[in-house]
Amino acid sequence: MQIQAAITPQKGDKFKIQKVELAEPQAGEVLVKVVATGVCHTDAVGRDEGLTPYPVVLGHEGAGVVEKIGPSVLDLQPGDHVVISFAHCGRCEQCLTGHPTVCRRFNELNFGGEMEDHTHRLKLDGKEIANFFGQSTFGSHAIVNERNAVKIDKDVDLSLMGPLGCGIQTGAGTVLNRLQPPFATDIAIFGCGAVGLSALMAAKIKNCRRIIAIDVHDNRLALAKELGATHVFNGKKADVVKEIKNLTSGGTKFAVETTGVPAVVRQSMQALCPLGTCAIVGVTPEVKLDVHNDLMAEGKSMIGVIEGDSVPKVFIPQLIEYYKAGKFPFDKLVKYYSFQDIEKAFEDSRQGGTIKPILRMENTH
Repeated sequence: MQIQAAITPQKGDKFKIQKVELAEPQAGEVLVKVVATGVCHTDAVGRDEGLTPYPVVLGHEGAGVVEKIGPSVLDLQPGDHVVISFAHCGRCEQCLTGHPTVCRRFNELNFGGEMEDHTHRLKLDGKEIANFFGQSTFGSHAIVNERNAVKIDKDVDLSLMGPLGCGIQTGAGTVLNRLQPPFATDIAIFGCGAVGLSALMAAKIKNCRRIIAIDVHDNRLALAKELGATHVFNGKKADVVKEIKNLTSGGTKFAVETTGVPAVVRQSMQALCPLGTCAIVGVTPEVKLDVHNDLMAEGKSMIGVIEGDSVPKVFIPQLIEYYKAGKFPFDKLVKYYSFQDIEKAFEDSRQGGTIKPILRMENTH
């Protein structure tokens, strides 16, 4: 079938919206009519930094309606509303023990440009186009494995739900699934983008005592306060480590680092109390640490967390229940754009004016 999709022809190119061919769903796959899709920093990395083969259709925070199912699909039917999350094999030790975010084939299935059977579903003028995260939702339709597609209730706004598939579950899951802070502990959130603010809302759900938000944009810090931060610090105006240690009598038990900025990563470690744990969730380059003073001497831990250590089919419906109950108002993070305005959505996100852009696909079908 012919669909409209935003193609990235080569590394660093602007998006080119055009008609492409999408194959029929194969065994275990479903065809999804995309209603909306989030814009994530990982899409920008995919476009600009050679994370994937080219040409490629990016997009990995899709939400839509199942239109057709392939052979052997058991859990989904046409008409189901779904959020599409990351690809994983479902067979390796990590997948089978509840940690599909570290699937042995994670990089291959999400960034390798092919479906699980090493074939492609997208073509332009007979030439294969790479897919992304097993979904490629910068288009009117997508083929996805049923493992990636999370069935959700039809009583929520489907156009809002896409970011639950990656950025929102990354922040929230890091707190709820991995760190699991006990009641009345202190936590610091470094970076108040979509991931950081999702972690902050999760910390409020866990009844943390002090929830400290750090960013360099005052408007984001104001939103952090609205969402549950007890204290905020502007990293350009304050000695963050000193302020946190003074406030907490020695440091926080937990930290979530979302910025990927080496100097901030080190601050997140230095602001921990003895035996504290920092979860690194941002794409982070080489960082210079004083291992003795920043880590070992006080028994601290630095851990990496991918996709919130989530099992999407379990965790995404849980987040939706928190949203319905008014405990996880992630709708306050989003701004909607027409699919045709994809370049503006990316630019607004890069400049920090929009925390979580969502592209609506109304005019692409």
